[in-house]
Amino acid sequence: MAEHIRIGDVAPRVQYLGDGSRVAFTYPFPIFQAEEMEVRLDGVTLAGGFSVSGAGASEGGSVTLATAPATGATVTLRRRIRVERNTDFQDNGILRARTLNDELDRIIAALQEQREELSSALRQDPAEVGGSFVLPLRGARANRMLGFDGSGDLVVLPRDSGLISAPFPGAVPHTVEDKLAEQLSARDFGATGDGATDDGPALQAAMNAAGASGKALLIGEGSFRTTQPLTLPGAAAGLTMRGTIVYAGSPAQPALTIGDGGAARNASKRHAGLSVVRASVGDWADEAEIGILLRNHDASLIEVRRVEGFTIGIRTLGDGRGFEDCTMVLGRIVNNRIGLDVHTATAEAWNTSIRYHGGHFAVGSTVNTDKDRFGIRLSAAPGAYVAHNRHLFDGPNFELNAEDRPIAGIPFLCEVSSRAIIARGLRMEGCSPFVARHTGGAQDHVYEVAWASQGYAVEIEHVPGATRMGGLVRTLHQAAPHREATRELASVPSLRAAAIRWNATETGFETLACLSSNVSGSPATLQDYVFPALDQFTLTNRGVMLTGGRALGFVVDARGCRDFALSVDADAPRLIVMAFDGENNLLTDSLGQLVLASGQSMVWNATARWWQGAADMTDAGLSRLQAVHLSPAIATAVIGVARISADYELRALRLNCDPRHAPAVMYGLPDLPIGVRSFQAEQAWDPASIAAGASVQANVPVPGARPGDFAQAAYSLATSGVVFLAQIGAQDLVTVTAWNRSGAAVDLNPGTVRVRVVKA
Repeated sequence: MAEHIRIGDVAPRVQYLGDGSRVAFTYPFPIFQAEEMEVRLDGVTLAGGFSVSGAGASEGGSVTLATAPATGATVTLRRRIRVERNTDFQDNGILRARTLNDELDRIIAALQEQREELSSALRQDPAEVGGSFVLPLRGARANRMLGFDGSGDLVVLPRDSGLISAPFPGAVPHTVEDKLAEQLSARDFGATGDGATDDGPALQAAMNAAGASGKALLIGEGSFRTTQPLTLPGAAAGLTMRGTIVYAGSPAQPALTIGDGGAARNASKRHAGLSVVRASVGDWADEAEIGILLRNHDASLIEVRRVEGFTIGIRTLGDGRGFEDCTMVLGRIVNNRIGLDVHTATAEAWNTSIRYHGGHFAVGSTVNTDKDRFGIRLSAAPGAYVAHNRHLFDGPNFELNAEDRPIAGIPFLCEVSSRAIIARGLRMEGCSPFVARHTGGAQDHVYEVAWASQGYAVEIEHVPGATRMGGLVRTLHQAAPHREATRELASVPSLRAAAIRWNATETGFETLACLSSNVSGSPATLQDYVFPALDQFTLTNRGVMLTGGRALGFVVDARGCRDFALSVDADAPRLIVMAFDGENNLLTDSLGQLVLASGQSMVWNATARWWQGAADMTDAGLSRLQAVHLSPAIATAVIGVARISADYELRALRLNCDPRHAPAVMYGLPDLPIGVRSFQAEQAWDPASIAAGASVQANVPVPGARPGDFAQAAYSLATSGVVFLAQIGAQDLVTVTAWNRSGAAVDLNPGTVRVRVVKA
């Protein structure tokens, strides 16, 4: 060896998996001679058929097999040094460093091999000291079992005692039969789970045993085919399924019934992983075809992992007694006409106070395409209890493949007088535009739709026979910010009634500012952009037509509240927002994106100098319900609608905000005389003495007054015999006439004349 070998801290064993073609395998540990390499193939030591290279090298080498191991075969390379010493150091001889290093290297290599083997041996924990682990003599241990006594020391036990105990302090020995009986397994009764054998008799025998012993039954992994219906008696503690029951029997009965009927109370049960599928999807013709029937459960925890292919997937049944106060965890409930049926069969039974978590209710696109389908039904037999109440559904998902088809695909079907049915965060994909169909006296239902492919067009369908307004729908999809804006700030419920004839050509509207998309001159402030009235507003029987360049909006104080929601009754309106700072100066896009909307982008219109929605507000575009968020830079905003792409009729406007705030809506102010129909003014007046039958006049400035408006006048002092008249003789000016109707001169004391102008 040209260089002395080095023994690093490397395990003297390496293992590979064959791939059918590889023949060369490296080893990272050193060996002194090729004969010290042990090669095993699937645990069998090879006597030959390989060559070794790299002996004497510190970094190891490789082993090349004559034939490539099969795919998946285990190849083990292990160093095995002969533990012997056949050399000796001579007295007074020369002690060469190389010879000494060789001896020490072999010792270290042997110790590494011992450590590797000891790591796989049964041994005591380093934290324990003492103990007796010496095997008895061969004769004493023959035909006996190896175990540990109460001190944890090694002991042998008779094989035929059948006693075992848990390896923990306080454990009591008991028989193997008792241990196996703690939980029954369907395989203990001959069930195979191979998907081909009829496991029905074995499954029923196992269920009968669980009922007779009061124990829980385990149906393990696999597909357990059955041609007979199955029943788990109510006396059984519960059922745990890791596999699936495949039902290939008659469709006119439940595939799996759990619990007893009549007066039985199946309480405090735990059923987990229930999974039942029909061998082939039925035609949904018979409601007796049920996947899982749960009877009279109380205070139980039930998990349904999968039920598929039945007319009714799951039925919870109050039958003689009631079904109540349970928690149900729902998984995949697919290709059933009715996914879950909440049902009662007798007048003295009930079905109430159940909590449901999850549930994926779906129907394939090719399954019974001519038939209605429902996710959850609340129903009752004729004459049975109908006041089902307090059912709470958390996060169900409905994909019913009925959208744009002449069939119903509705998440909830309520055929009873149910109360307080609450569904939270549900999802609707490919459903009808109804979250529920009510056929009876249901009321106080709340359906919270978190997402719907139908957009906002989700309602409760009340068919003939329904006797109550069944509840409400909270559509959060594309509308959550709008839904939470519940404080009404301003409302114009009828644009037609709110119209103000400003003059012969211009029209204004109560509470609203009139806007133009192209203001002339050099406008810079709020007062330059908002007008009490403009021309080109065409009134209709129900509202006003917004024509080119015209807009209407609410002016709001945005210093304390930044989130608003606008509701509009119009054909296809376009949202707009104008922004101003604390000095009422216009803010442009030079400060960045100042306005955000909840369901569309807001873009800057440099001509109109406002932010406008990227699309019209429509149901089809999921942009009807818009909330807006304003930048902190905005102190005052105008929020409204404009005519952008086509003329449209505007009938009503409402502005809401978060109920924590109550910002001011600005109109009818001295510096902002918009949105008002009447104007008041007053001034001091000391009329001259008025002869009998004569009159005197005073002119009172009233900004906004126009010829044709109604005008009234009054005086602050008693005026017996003197009548005060008002007329608008010129724009913004009201002429007040004091007429002495008495037969003698009247000299009024100084007072205040007050006038009021009302526009038509």
